[in-house]
Amino acid sequence: MSAKYKTALLLLIATISTITACKYRGVGPGHGEKPIISFKSVEGITFIEVSRKQKSNGLSYNEYGYHLTPDWRLRFVSADSAALYSPVKDAFFNFPLALGTDSVFNIAHAFLKMKKMSKDSLVFELLEAQGDSIDIHKSRVVMRLFSEDYIKNKLHTDFKDLQRASKNDTLFVRGLVTKADADIKKAFAASQPVQMVSKKPFVTVVKRKTKPSLLDNKYATDDDYLTPVYDIVIHKAYQDFDYSFEATIDSAGTWHYNKPLVPFLGDEQVKDNYIKVSTAVMNTYLKLFITTLPGETLGMKHASTISVNVKGLTAAK
Repeated sequence: MSAKYKTALLLLIATISTITACKYRGVGPGHGEKPIISFKSVEGITFIEVSRKQKSNGLSYNEYGYHLTPDWRLRFVSADSAALYSPVKDAFFNFPLALGTDSVFNIAHAFLKMKKMSKDSLVFELLEAQGDSIDIHKSRVVMRLFSEDYIKNKLHTDFKDLQRASKNDTLFVRGLVTKADADIKKAFAASQPVQMVSKKPFVTVVKRKTKPSLLDNKYATDDDYLTPVYDIVIHKAYQDFDYSFEATIDSAGTWHYNKPLVPFLGDEQVKDNYIKVSTAVMNTYLKLFITTLPGETLGMKHASTISVNVKGLTAAK
């Protein structure tokens, strides 16, 4: 074990020990004697997350379209390390595992509290962290994982089937779609964001993508669908220009201008002109030369908001 690895592990253990001790101080007798959690009984077993839900209502979606995506694959390697799977690298990577009292542990920057543990399944809650402290009594998310053997040989299914949205999730999202169709101001993030396809060679469209990082515990790049950003370049434009604005794409793929995304420092005349010209760019170049497909969630098309950076160049491509 490297010195850097040992240092990180000791810091994590010290942090959890201090935090849990502080939280239990004065709560009642016997709390300080709770044993440190052990994963010895499930070491070497690969667990796959099959659901991640809000503790309050059992849903995986919220009113803003944020989806609690079950994307963990976890294997406890030893008393002080666990492995997490990276879909980008298609491999497991070991991380320091810090163990605390009352079933609290830390891995890859996440503080978790084990609720149920067996060789078939794990259930734990994601604890809320603020700075260098956590509240071991407060959690909003419940994560459930099944072992590969349990999924294959006992449930006789595939983990992707288990990860599908529940009936309640579907009903909830359908309700959001209905509201967004009736009032575009109630647009919400689409799990499958807006797609743009250029109709002309002199127009290019690139959707920005966040690079996932296993070290930052970001398997899913949520910003890619919660706040999608598109960079559009138009060659042979009537003049050089550069505009950034927010727009909503409705369920029919129609553009609706929302607001500019640059500051104006109180100059209303400049702001009004910016809005006027950038709206004209949207209504001409973008609507005429780009096929816009609306965002979808669970197969349902709906209004969603995007950010656009449009650059016009008089020179040909």
